Amino acid sequence: MPRSSATVPPVGALLRRYENPGEPLSCEPVTQGLLNRGYRLATTRGAYFLKHHLDGDREAIARQHRATQRLQALGVPVAPPVEDARGDTVAVIGGRCYALHPWIEGRHRDGAQLTTLQSRRLGSLLGRVHTCLERVMEVDAHRGRHESADPEETFALIDELLALARDARPRDAFDNLAEHRLLERRALLERHADRRPPPASPGCWVHGDFHPLNLLYRGAEPAAIVDWDRLGVHPRAEEAVRAAAIFFVQPAGELELGKVRAYARAYRRAAGADSAELAAAVHRVWWERLNDFWILRWRYQLHDRRADPQFPAASALAVWWTREYEAVRDAFAG
Repeated sequence: MPRSSATVPPVGALLRRYENPGEPLSCEPVTQGLLNRGYRLATTRGAYFLKHHLDGDREAIARQHRATQRLQALGVPVAPPVEDARGDTVAVIGGRCYALHPWIEGRHRDGAQLTTLQSRRLGSLLGRVHTCLERVMEVDAHRGRHESADPEETFALIDELLALARDARPRDAFDNLAEHRLLERRALLERHADRRPPPASPGCWVHGDFHPLNLLYRGAEPAAIVDWDRLGVHPRAEEAVRAAAIFFVQPAGELELGKVRAYARAYRRAAGADSAELAAAVHRVWWERLNDFWILRWRYQLHDRRADPQFPAASALAVWWTREYEAVRDAFAG
């Protein structure tokens, strides 16, 4: 599909900002996301990852860059941006924000591709990220309590999504599954509405989007944690639970609890978190999953189907997690 000129990065103008970056040879898109666009930029001096930040918040982008620079100094596997001739890491060209990163060779690995030992190392890595962020980031004076999802608002959303799924034309198997899961989820919420968790206490700095597509492996070892766009202040143990629910979910919507247990124990040791903190996080993320319909919102409200393949496992997980609540809590907190 041809790209419009508005999406082609200004490679020449960008490279002129750097000292000896080489002459451009190619610039090929490698990711398409809501938060940014990515390109593999090859020059006569090597390869780079060129990132176009669609949100354009230069201050926030610079904060992310400073965080990764400091984390790298502490030995965390990250890929900080390249500084230009003036020492800047954010290039604003034509009102758009760009950053140039070293190209990291590696591949993504989900939980099914990790051994129990590697799952343990993954938990240790995330715990280390959290403790190192605590060292390098300033305390956010504006951090507050995090409210849990309101089931009444979820019921209204379910009704809206049900209408859209039922009206979809031409109707396909996805629409049938969506209707089934929406009705099923409404029944679960009606049954468990009294289990809504209270607001969480103020959090700390976390990556914000720790999952397999944001972690590159070289062989058996992590090479770089990438995509820090959602760096922010949130309850740290919730990120640990949320990440595990992505890494270790199986196609049928069940979690590999043996690997989860190894991962969680290593995380607790590395982060200095106790069982009670993880148990509370499990409850809050479970509740979040019961009330979350982001994939259906993308499909029916935004007309974006890129996340559709994730829906069968993700929607089944909420049901399985509810049924196996105690086993999941024990895997994280035991």
